[in-house]
Amino acid sequence: MNSIDSVADYYADCESAYRFESPSNLSTFWALSADQVMTQLQTTGDGLTTIQANQIRRKVGVNQLQAHQNGSAVSLLLSQFKSPISIILLSAALLSFFLQDTTDAVIIFVITVLSALLGFWQEKGASDAMQQLLALVTVKTTVWRDGQEMDLPVEQLVPGDVVSLRAGDLVPADSYLIASNELFVNEATLTGETYPVDKRPAILAANIPIAKRQNTLFMGSHIVSGSGRAVVVRTGVQTELGRIAQRINQTPAETDFERGIRQFGYLLMEITLLLVILIFAINVGLHKPVLTALLFSLAIAVGLTPQLLPAIISINLAKGARRMAQQQVIIKRLSAIENIGSMNVLCSDKTGTLTEGRVRVDRMIDVWGEPSARIRLLANINAQLQQGFRNPIDEAILTFDTTIDVSTYPRVDEIPYDFIRKRLTILTEINGQAIMITKGAVQNVLDVCAFVDKGTEPALALNEVRTKIEQTYQILSSQGFRTLGLACKDTNGKRDIDKHDESGMTFLGFITLFDPPKADIQQTLRQLNGLGIQLKMITGDNALVASCVADRIGIQCSDVLTGTALRQLSPEALRQKVVDTHVFAEVEPNQKESIILALQKAGFVVGYMGDGINDASALHAADVGISVDSAVDVAKESADIVLLQQNLNVLIDGIREGRRTFVNTMKYIFMATSANFGNMFSMAGASLLLPFLPLLPTQILLTNLLTDLPEMAIGSDNVEPEAVMLPARWDLRFIRHFMLTFGPLSSVFDYLSFGLLFWVFHTDEQTFQTGWFVESVLSASIIVLVVRTRRVFYRTLPGRWLMIATGFVILTVIVLPSTPLAPMFGFRPLPVSMYGALLGIVGAYVIAAEGLKHWFYRTYKSRSVH
Repeated sequence: MNSIDSVADYYADCESAYRFESPSNLSTFWALSADQVMTQLQTTGDGLTTIQANQIRRKVGVNQLQAHQNGSAVSLLLSQFKSPISIILLSAALLSFFLQDTTDAVIIFVITVLSALLGFWQEKGASDAMQQLLALVTVKTTVWRDGQEMDLPVEQLVPGDVVSLRAGDLVPADSYLIASNELFVNEATLTGETYPVDKRPAILAANIPIAKRQNTLFMGSHIVSGSGRAVVVRTGVQTELGRIAQRINQTPAETDFERGIRQFGYLLMEITLLLVILIFAINVGLHKPVLTALLFSLAIAVGLTPQLLPAIISINLAKGARRMAQQQVIIKRLSAIENIGSMNVLCSDKTGTLTEGRVRVDRMIDVWGEPSARIRLLANINAQLQQGFRNPIDEAILTFDTTIDVSTYPRVDEIPYDFIRKRLTILTEINGQAIMITKGAVQNVLDVCAFVDKGTEPALALNEVRTKIEQTYQILSSQGFRTLGLACKDTNGKRDIDKHDESGMTFLGFITLFDPPKADIQQTLRQLNGLGIQLKMITGDNALVASCVADRIGIQCSDVLTGTALRQLSPEALRQKVVDTHVFAEVEPNQKESIILALQKAGFVVGYMGDGINDASALHAADVGISVDSAVDVAKESADIVLLQQNLNVLIDGIREGRRTFVNTMKYIFMATSANFGNMFSMAGASLLLPFLPLLPTQILLTNLLTDLPEMAIGSDNVEPEAVMLPARWDLRFIRHFMLTFGPLSSVFDYLSFGLLFWVFHTDEQTFQTGWFVESVLSASIIVLVVRTRRVFYRTLPGRWLMIATGFVILTVIVLPSTPLAPMFGFRPLPVSMYGALLGIVGAYVIAAEGLKHWFYRTYKSRSVH
C-alpha cells in the first residue's frame, strides 16, 4: 500500500472513530460548569481537530440562519411562472387545448415559456454574479483548531469549537463563556437593550431569562470592549437568533425604489383591470365568441403589463453590481444600488475617510508643555500591553519613538477601553511596584485624577492647575490636534484591578495626535456637491478639533452640534436642526443613529459611511450603509455596500453607477407606458369599431414578446452625463403624466393605420391583422430610441446591444409575414406599397414623438430622470 493510501485510510479511521452525537442535556447549558459543557460537547480548551469539526458539520449543517440558494436553478425557473399574468396565460392555453383550439394553445404556451426562459437566463446570471461578488467580503472569526489559533469563515463553526473574541468581533454562534477580561457585549439585536452587557464566566440558574445570562454569548451580538474565550454550543437555526428568525418573517424595510415599483404596479393594475372587464363585456355584448373575447382581453392585459419589469430590474442591478465591483465597490444587497443613486445626504466619520487615516503622534508633553520621557515610556507600555481592539492610535504611539523597549514590563491586568468610560487602563510592574497606566479622552482621564505630576515629589493637587490643563487642551484642540490624557497610579501591590480602581490618579500630561486631511478631499467634496449630495461629518472628537478639520477640508461649520446638545433636543427640534447642521462632534454611538433617523424623517435618503464598532447601529439604520473591507466584522456585516478602498472617490463612482442603473430602469418604464399603453388602448377601441378583432390573442402575445426584446438590452444602454448629476427618485405623478401624454399619441397613429388599412387598402381580416402587427411592432421598437433620452434621439448614441436588438426585431417583423411561419400566427404577405405606407406612418410618429418629448420635458419637472 502506498503512502497516499495509508494517509487516506488513517483519516477514514479517525473519522469513523469520532461520531458526534448532539448532547441532549445542553438545553440549559448556562446552568452547567465549563467542564460539564466541554464534556458534553466532546471538546477541550484547545478546541476541536479539523476531522472532528468536519464530522460535526455533516451532522448539524453550516452555521447560517438561512441556507444560500446557490444552485436552485429549478426553483428560479419555476418562479418565473408565479406571476398572476403567467398563471392566467397558462390557464388560457390549457383551456384552448381542451376546446380543441390546439394551435392557439401551443402558441400561447410557447410564447409564455419563452418569456419565462428569457427572465430565467438573465436572473440566473445576476444571481451567479452576486454570489461571486459576495465571496469577496467574508466575515471571519478566530477559532482554535488542531491546537492552534486560525481565522475561519463563521459558516464553518460547529458546536465544540473554541473561539477567541475581542472588541469589534461579531459573536458567531451561541456560546458558553470560558474566560473574559472586562468583556462588554451589545445584545440589542436579541434583547433590544442598547447599553453593553457585562459578561463573565459563572454558573447560573436554569430558569434565568436571556437578558440575564451573564455567561452566554449570543449569535448576532457584538463585542464592544474587552476580550474573551468561549466554546460554541449552538449554531445556525439552533441559536436564539435562529429560532426568532424561524418564528417571524423578517424582511428588510421597503426602500424608496421598491415603494415606487409597488405604487407603479398598483397604477397598472387599476388600468388593466378596468380595460379587461370593459373590453370583455363589450365584445360579449357584440356577440363575439366568449372564449375569443376572454383571450383577447387577457392578451391586452399582458400587452399593457410590463411583465419583464422584475427581470429588467434584476438585470440592471446585476450589471450595475458588476460594474461597481470593477470600481472596487462590492454590493452586498442589490437594492442598495438604487438607494445609492437616490442618496442626497452622506454622513461620514472623519478618520480615514476625510483624513488620511494614518494617525501620527505630534508630541508627548507634560502639563507645562515640555517633552516628557516618562510620558513616552508609560504611553508605550499602555499601547503595547493592551489586548483589546488594536487601533491606529496605539500604532502611532508605538512608532513615535522606536528606541523605547517595553519588553521587560509585564502585563499584570487590564481594564479595556469602552465607549462610556473612554479610557484604557493597563496594570504593569515598574521597579517592583504595581503601576496603573490610564490613557483616554482628556476630560474622562481628568475625572479619575486627584493629582498632577510636576516632575518632583510631592505631586500638586489637581484643583490647583486644572484651569491651566483645560486651557492647554483647548489650544491644542483648536489647532486641530486630537489630544489624549495620560495618568498613572501606584496600586500598593494590588494586582487585580477593576473600574473602581480608576480613582485618585496622577495626571501626567498630553499625547497630541494629527491626522492630516486627504490631499484631494476638497475636490472630492466639490464633486459630491455637484452630484446634489450634502456631506455631514459625525465624529466622537471634541467640537474644536471637528471644527478645525471641517474648516480645512471645506465643510461649512458655522454651527457644530455636540452630543451634549443633542441630548437636550426633542425629536421635532432635532429633525429641524440636522437639516442645517453639517458637523456633529462629541457624538456617542447611539446618537449617530438618532441623527440618521432624524434626517430620514426630514425627507432625505441617507447614506452612512463607517468602519468602527460604534458605527454598527448607524450603518443598519441608514438607507445605504457603507463600510470598507478593513472594517471590524460588525461594521462589514451591518453594511449594504463594502468599499475595497477607503476612499470617497471610489464611492463617487458607485453613486454615478447607481444613478445610471436607476435611469436605465426608468427607461423601461417609459417605453412600456408609451408604446404598450397606446397600442393596447388602440386595440381596445378598434375591437369595438371593427367587425373583427384587430389582432388575434396569439398575435398580441407575439407583439409583446418582440417589443420586449430591445428593452431587455436597456441595462447596457449609454447614459448622458447630465442624467447622473442629481439624485434619482421615483415620481409616480410624473410617470402618470408621461403615460397619459405619449399613450394617446401612439393611439393617434394607430388609428391612422386602421384607416389606411381598412378604407384605403380595403384589407380583409388577415391582411389587416398582419399590417397592424407590422406597424405596431415597428413603432414600439423605434420609439424606444426616442424616449430613452431627453436629447434629440439621433444626437445621442444608444448602447451597442440595444441597437442590435432593435435591428433584429425590425428585420424579423418585416420578414415574418413572408416566411413559412406566417400561417401559424395568422399572417399573410403584404404588398410593397403597404410596407411603404406603414413605414411613412411610423416615421411621422417618430417625428411627432420627438416634438412632444421636448414640449413635455419643458412643461413637467421631475426628480426621477435627468
